[in-house]
Amino acid sequence: MNIELVRLTKDYKQQLTDMLEEWTEDIRKNHGNSSPWMIFRNDFHDFDYYLENLEIKEELPNGRVPDTTLFCLDKDRNIFVGAVNIRHYLNDGLLATGGHIGDGIRPSERRKGYATAMVALALEECRKLGIDRVLMCCDKDNPGSQKSITRNGGVLENEVEEDGSITQRYWIQL
Repeated sequence: MNIELVRLTKDYKQQLTDMLEEWTEDIRKNHGNSSPWMIFRNDFHDFDYYLENLEIKEELPNGRVPDTTLFCLDKDRNIFVGAVNIRHYLNDGLLATGGHIGDGIRPSERRKGYATAMVALALEECRKLGIDRVLMCCDKDNPGSQKSITRNGGVLENEVEEDGSITQRYWIQL
């Protein structure tokens, strides 16, 4: 597996479009997973706007904190296989059920080990940001996320019920 996390630039417009077209179709047809939400927040068809508004650079009144969004590039195939959104610190909402890292793998590339490898790379980015204890959360009914978190050292602290769904909270010591 030859992957790296990259910042989105105009050079990756086609890779982004291919991945998000596939992913949004899966969401539409199968009610699939839309994590990390930040990559779906804006319309990727308006690429310049999407690129300019991908990351939050300062804390916002709506509770959003500064973040970094990176895309997982399979360098051998030159395709995006997933994405991570790293929140630079936790507010009350993120501490409760959001965590530092939101991640996801495009539908056609799931169950191939990319998530575990991508989370490992995201943890390195957290270390660069000075985060030494990372919170990752996932739905209790998402065994794939549970595996990628625990394989990267995640220790389950507790489960939180919210609106009928259960979120598991894992801590990873860097």
